[in-house]
Amino acid sequence: MPTPNLSRRQFAKVAAAVAAASAVYSLIPRRVLGANEKVNVACIGVGGHGGRDVQWVAGTGMANIVALCDVDMDSKRTQGSRAKCPKAKLYQDFRRMFDEMGDQIDAVIISTPAHSHFPAAMLAMSLGKHIYVEKPLAHTFQEVELLMAAERKYGVAAQMGNQGHSGANYFQFRSWTEAGIIKDVTHVDAYMNDSRPWHGWKFTDYQTGETCPKTLDWDLWLGTAQDKPFSKYLHPGNWRGWHDFGAGALGALGAHTLDTIHEFLDLGLPTSIEAVHRDGAKNLIFPVASTIRFQFPERGEMPPMDITWYDGKKNRPPRPKELEKGRKIESCGKIIYSKELVFKGTTNGSTIRIIPEAKMKDMKDEVPRIRGKHSDHMANLLLAAKGQEKTRSNFAVSGPLTQVLLLGVLAQRLGETLQFDRETKQITNHAVANQLLAGPPPRKGWEEFYKLA
Repeated sequence: MPTPNLSRRQFAKVAAAVAAASAVYSLIPRRVLGANEKVNVACIGVGGHGGRDVQWVAGTGMANIVALCDVDMDSKRTQGSRAKCPKAKLYQDFRRMFDEMGDQIDAVIISTPAHSHFPAAMLAMSLGKHIYVEKPLAHTFQEVELLMAAERKYGVAAQMGNQGHSGANYFQFRSWTEAGIIKDVTHVDAYMNDSRPWHGWKFTDYQTGETCPKTLDWDLWLGTAQDKPFSKYLHPGNWRGWHDFGAGALGALGAHTLDTIHEFLDLGLPTSIEAVHRDGAKNLIFPVASTIRFQFPERGEMPPMDITWYDGKKNRPPRPKELEKGRKIESCGKIIYSKELVFKGTTNGSTIRIIPEAKMKDMKDEVPRIRGKHSDHMANLLLAAKGQEKTRSNFAVSGPLTQVLLLGVLAQRLGETLQFDRETKQITNHAVANQLLAGPPPRKGWEEFYKLA
């Protein structure tokens, strides 16, 4: 392990999980929670978006937050979480947290940068902890594959943080497909036309010469990734703009926009991913704008279909002729074209509508209505930890969705058309892209997490 103060006990645990023929940690019995008992939760990454997740967990009234972990626990960004959870034990290194408190934790919320989701998630699952991981689920296609395998192996409740997958659109899309309202979909336009921080970057290489805050463990922030100098253009938040650390607009917003389409139209993985257009493409930084097309084969009685993704402030999808004159297309959303109907929606769990509006009114008696009250996304995870529900965005659902997005990111990065074999899960026409399914090897000291699945 790379941190010098890591205990021998923790090292032995990880080594045992790697070496044992059977799943050692999966044999450790999890604490059985009573119907009214609170779930003991540890939160990893508690500033920025992670701070909002801490507030959300606490707000459910279903959890005791027993530990907070962040690579910069003394920064201003973590103070809200610390104030919200004054009794929680504080850690900088998630491995030390598990070493000292593993038997007191039922579930783990991981809200770190995307490149560091994987090691924390793998260790948590190997210790039998239920888990919530922000989107995108992991940084590489292969990491997602291993997380799905670990979910099956360790039998934990798992949830990806695409919150809309417990929203109204989830229940609407499911009921409309079951009723045959949404059927025979042939094409989808999905888009995110807001500006992103990296759109204004003029440089093409990693920035150097900045002083790392004394409270920040930069080596731990890097985790499995290759060594890079500290920079405000990486932390906090700006990591999303770099291929080596993030997944751009597609990886972040695609998980909120395409989730129900992917699950309820049974898309699985694509056969072709084409970089149709790139504007301002750079070696290390995501483009200013891009258009990516995914091809999916027929699935049972469902016809072949394609999805075209548009990002960039001015890179908008074609306006559907069915949309009434004067009606705007929002900056984030989707337009779904079937053989008979066209549907329009936004993102993050918002419902879709049939367009034009007159057609929606004509069909108002045919479309199912959403009834009843359902748990939100975080409550769904906590109830699953107690055995009362199943997670809606478990890794078997959110993993393939994430892999679709990460394949799109590869086409976006390379500016190529990639042919993908759904059976072997290999890119067949581009050796470099195929190597990037796994990405570069992890830094020395972080390899063992990849052997826990």
